[in-house]
Amino acid sequence: MKRIAIFASGSGTNAENIIRYFQERNNASVVQVLTNNQHAKVLDRSKALKISAFSFNRTALYRSDDVLNLLQSAHIDLIVLAGFLWKFPEHILAAFPNKVVNIHPALLPKYGGKGMYGSHVHDAVVANKEKESGITIHFVNENYDEGAIIFQAKTILTETDTSETVAKKIHELEYAHFPTIIEQVLISNPDTE
Repeated sequence: MKRIAIFASGSGTNAENIIRYFQERNNASVVQVLTNNQHAKVLDRSKALKISAFSFNRTALYRSDDVLNLLQSAHIDLIVLAGFLWKFPEHILAAFPNKVVNIHPALLPKYGGKGMYGSHVHDAVVANKEKESGITIHFVNENYDEGAIIFQAKTILTETDTSETVAKKIHELEYAHFPTIIEQVLISNPDTE
């Protein structure tokens, strides 16, 4: 069975959705949730679902091998970034080539890059009067939101959409597609063997 680790920074609704999805599968499971925010709601959600969850600081992620060692000792096959706001470190990317995926709440390459997350993205989409938005699931590389695109899904926007209504439409796409695309990556990517 494939083993998934999820990194998240906030409430963890996507993390919970992914955990629940794989609890009903026999090909993979979420075995670890990690966060850079010791007060993140994702910790409570994970523990309620009986998934091991830890918080870490910048030193553990960037200046030591603490997080890397934890991932390796857990025999992780795929790392999933689900609302993780820090830049992912190159030494972990090097140890897990083509094994780190992220979801972005826009149709990359539009509205990507440093500082473009959550409501910042939706505010920009509404301000620019976009006719559509969506999600992008992509591999992670050393640059924000520039890794190879795996999947995109679109939603139509109207003139009356606000940042909040766009966020709701995006969340629906995330919940519908992120777990299934993760499963496809695990099945189709020979590097996760």
